[in-house]
Amino acid sequence: MLKLDDFKKLQQKKYRQEYGHYLAEGEHLVLELGKALTHRPELSRARVLITHEYAAAGLPAGFPNTLELDMVSAKQMAQLCDTHTPQGVIAIVPVLDAADPQVNEKSVYLHEIQDPGNLGTILRSLAWFGGFRCLLSPGCVDPYNPKVVRASMGAIFTVPLESDIALQQLSQRFSRYAILDSKGLPLTHPSFRSFECYVFGNEARGIPAELRASSQDAQFTIAGHGHMESLNVATAVNICTYELCRH
Repeated sequence: MLKLDDFKKLQQKKYRQEYGHYLAEGEHLVLELGKALTHRPELSRARVLITHEYAAAGLPAGFPNTLELDMVSAKQMAQLCDTHTPQGVIAIVPVLDAADPQVNEKSVYLHEIQDPGNLGTILRSLAWFGGFRCLLSPGCVDPYNPKVVRASMGAIFTVPLESDIALQQLSQRFSRYAILDSKGLPLTHPSFRSFECYVFGNEARGIPAELRASSQDAQFTIAGHGHMESLNVATAVNICTYELCRH
């Protein structure tokens, strides 16, 4: 059973991997964790830590009272938290295996995405639209990094998430996958919705050249009319998932 000293180590990726848990800091994330219990009962293994000051102010509506609850001092809470002004509440959440694929589910594959804010925002969008799975290549930012978890606004609890999926596995898993690049067919093309997986590249390097060369008939682009060289990858995913869900 993890102890307080172990919780502190969860700021580091190697210990998140070793212990199979991560930190979800702040009241909003803890309330979202409570909501997610309905869909992912395995999350009931999570624990919530609160300070005496937070408890004295009264627990908010929707607080997940069914989870194990521990009291810690404000000093101990500050040692656990990644922010400068902790709210006095944090959850220790188990890393879960991705839920089984659902009928008509589509996948978003992210190749070497580095920015935690981008990944968190992408997960939030996938949770908003629903019906998407997120696949991460080797070399992506750790999805359980505290900055990713915060930026996801709770989506980390519900979006099916798989890490360390090599590019070579895509052709084994999917009969058809598309890539989003600077050149290709417009998203409005009738074929855009017919793929099982959509591939997005690294913030700076984009899609690997070998993947572009092998997918010439499955490349799509988001048309722009301004003077910027490219779109932020999280924005690109948002636009594409919206298009895929638009009736």
